[in-house]
Amino acid sequence: MENGSSIQVPDNALAAKKKITASFFRKGIILAILSGMCYGCYSAFLYWATGRGVWVNWYALAASTSSLLMLGALGSAINDTISGIWCIIIAAFKGKLGDFFRVLNTKPGHIMMLCALFGGPIASTAYVVAFKMAGSMVIPITALCPAIGAILGRLFFKQKLNLRMIIGIIICVIASCTIGLSAAGADGNAKFAGCLIALIAAFGWGFEGCVAGYGTSLIDYEIGITIRQCTSGLTNLIILVPLIGIISGNAGSSFTHIVQAVTSGPAMIIFVISGFFAVFAYSLWYKGNSMCGAALGMTCNGMYSFWGPFFTWIIVGLLVGWPNMGLAPISWVAAIVMAIGIFLIAMNPMDLFKKKEAL
Repeated sequence: MENGSSIQVPDNALAAKKKITASFFRKGIILAILSGMCYGCYSAFLYWATGRGVWVNWYALAASTSSLLMLGALGSAINDTISGIWCIIIAAFKGKLGDFFRVLNTKPGHIMMLCALFGGPIASTAYVVAFKMAGSMVIPITALCPAIGAILGRLFFKQKLNLRMIIGIIICVIASCTIGLSAAGADGNAKFAGCLIALIAAFGWGFEGCVAGYGTSLIDYEIGITIRQCTSGLTNLIILVPLIGIISGNAGSSFTHIVQAVTSGPAMIIFVISGFFAVFAYSLWYKGNSMCGAALGMTCNGMYSFWGPFFTWIIVGLLVGWPNMGLAPISWVAAIVMAIGIFLIAMNPMDLFKKKEAL
């Protein structure tokens, strides 16, 4: 070969590379979509679990705000702790358990713990409380988290917020207001209050989304999810639930609730299932993002604004037979509109055509 000559890559090699890249990209989209579907299943089974065994009487007798907070924190604690156990089992099966303990005392590990504190004790507790008060209509409202994450990213990290993203945020806000107003008209103050509480979950998850990307970019996504779920579950179980008991003036009630909850067989069976789906609701999201890009991954995952109410209706409404699990037609439409708003926040629609051409 003469000096200065370029290496000619065969056309069939370029075609093979494009085919592999396209396949990798499509798999990422599929995983991100599956993550949203798993989130919908996790939500449905969580709602079912907190309506079985001792939980039935607890919610029937819960008359104070502290009681609802206690039950919300406890439901979140059990779900996330079981999810963390599932994560540890999966990590051990794949030979990653040593990595989990090594990463705990690193900066990315600490970042994931911080994310878990916002996404667990704050957001997840608010989510469970809102879900029990207003049902599956709160799920699209919690899907405001990408919009809130975009705003917080602008405020805290000076991230770009262009006209397209602002339009997407406005669409999401209008859709969430539509769902909230339909709740107020449908069943009085309780459902409307549940929709307002769901905004706390959206803020918590929005903040988590702002900072979690940095942590998971430096460590294995499965290790990151394990840290996140274990931190969230144990913090709720060991700190938040007892703290609520102390504030309410009955510290012993928290311990009693924990013991009764974990020994309630009918509920714990379903919690094991909800915790399993929670693992993949998060891990497939992170994995899908790494394969198809965070913007498109966020869009595909954000479809849980539809999948959540859908699977709650299918699993809890049709299969289990609980009444009033479906949404009003206007709420279904608003859930789909919410997904469109998330899509605009996450990415420019024209980028889809550009990527297609590039592949």
